Amino acid sequence: MSTTSQASQRITALLDENSFVEIGALVTARSTDFNLKQTETPSDGVITGYGVIGGNLVYVYSQDVSVLNGSVGEMHAKKISGLYDLALKMGAPVIGLIDSAGLRLQEAADALNGFGEIYLKQVKSSGVIPQITAVFGSCGGGLALIPTLTDFTFMEGKKAKLFVNSPNALDGNTTAKCDTSAADFQSKEAGIVDVVADEASILSQIRELVCMLPASNEEDMSFVECTDDLNRACEGLENCVGDTSIALSQIADNGIVFEVKREYAKDMVTGFIKLNGVTVGAVANRSEIYGEDGKVSEKFDPVLSAAGCEKAADFINFCDAFEIPVLSLTNVKGFKADKCNEKRMAKEAAKLTYAFANATVPKVNVIIGQAFGSAYVAMNSKAIGADITMAWPDAAVGTMDAKLAAKIICDGQGADAIDACAKEYAELQTSALSAARRGYVDQIVEPADTRKYVIGAFEMLFTKREDRPAKKHGTV
Repeated sequence: MSTTSQASQRITALLDENSFVEIGALVTARSTDFNLKQTETPSDGVITGYGVIGGNLVYVYSQDVSVLNGSVGEMHAKKISGLYDLALKMGAPVIGLIDSAGLRLQEAADALNGFGEIYLKQVKSSGVIPQITAVFGSCGGGLALIPTLTDFTFMEGKKAKLFVNSPNALDGNTTAKCDTSAADFQSKEAGIVDVVADEASILSQIRELVCMLPASNEEDMSFVECTDDLNRACEGLENCVGDTSIALSQIADNGIVFEVKREYAKDMVTGFIKLNGVTVGAVANRSEIYGEDGKVSEKFDPVLSAAGCEKAADFINFCDAFEIPVLSLTNVKGFKADKCNEKRMAKEAAKLTYAFANATVPKVNVIIGQAFGSAYVAMNSKAIGADITMAWPDAAVGTMDAKLAAKIICDGQGADAIDACAKEYAELQTSALSAARRGYVDQIVEPADTRKYVIGAFEMLFTKREDRPAKKHGTV
């Protein structure tokens, strides 16, 4: 492996020291059209091989922008496809480091076929081995499908470009007006990118993520020795109903949360935590974000948005494919009501409902605030298959807020009658206790004891097996 190219330096920084073994170092371009014969193409513009991260086997390819701008030609694509073949045989993740001008025009038909071969390997690998990509330079045209066919995408914040059509090719748009290829757009608006950071931080965070994930769908969950107290009380957890990313860090072993799709649909938190050393996927409604200064920097209504449903559904599907248990923290009173959301709301809410109901992994739901209407049903309720449902004492479960219900029931009556009705309705119909009496909540737990009870529930569910009707796959 060349020690000078940026492509090789990225691999060195990503993997455990001295662990990389290169495959196909002597491969060069076969095509001689358009004077390619006179052009040196070492490794045909992509370094491929294997190594370890935290002792875990991984397969890596890194595009070399110094060779024909890292463009994808016939042999370049064959090397990546061959790497996937090995990874599938061994049951280990594939990590792609992208920095490429895209399709190699001098090898047009061969390069196009090569794109297709890579796509096919990615599809076959989906749900079998984790796939991670990081975009450090350009990733345009057909190449943009490669990160979106993988499970997790990282993007360098300043120089990286990710696009199908360049910003200037979009009707009425220019880069100056809206740089649709920039990390900011792709993470916040498109929801394609999980993490935006500088190069060193990206490589470090990929290492963190790999150590959270199983090597394949057949490898038992990635255990580590838990050094945190299993019975640790989470004092003040009731104050984290709004910012559930903080709540998850309180519940998690040693406070570690790896959040994915961080900048997209911030009203929904998705990420990985460890509980008693076992990786758990967490999905949580969020209505507040606290800044580093300890003050609220953003606020949302506690409702499901179309983008939030989409984000959570994709995440749950990944967890289910890799046998990762799912924890949900529910605080939702309805669906986001605006024209933009209404276009997609029913479809995305259906996808969220489907993802939770379809998942056969252990599922635990903790109702931490409001749980009203169909939005609550979609959020991992017992009705759609949660194995264990817990609620905090002050949680509210029902069709709607008690005061709203009272106004409908006591229409035309005075304020005192409405208040009395609301109090009675809250007690009989929307309290956590009334839901528990009907069997919709299994346990009412104090917020401080949440970690202890959630760990206990997942321990009990460890050997869960659930049969479903025989079918090829669902269609939602």
